[in-house]
Amino acid sequence: MSREEILEKLNEIFQDMFDDEDLEITEETVADDVEGWDSLMHISLIEEVEDAFDIRFTMVEVNGMQNVGEMVSIIAERM
Repeated sequence: MSREEILEKLNEIFQDMFDDEDLEITEETVADDVEGWDSLMHISLIEEVEDAFDIRFTMVEVNGMQNVGEMVSIIAERM
């Protein structure tokens, strides 16, 4: 799966989770860029991404993610 395909799938997850069909994420997107992306939503988002890609992030990975691009990189490594 390419980075673009991963990002496309992530965008669908983000749109669903934040109930915003107009939301467009990029690899540079951070939590402050998305209204409603707080710590509780982050946990739900991580769980949803793990289920969608059938992977599990480590706590170090979750704590170290600075933007969506880092999430894409981790997913790409696991696929």
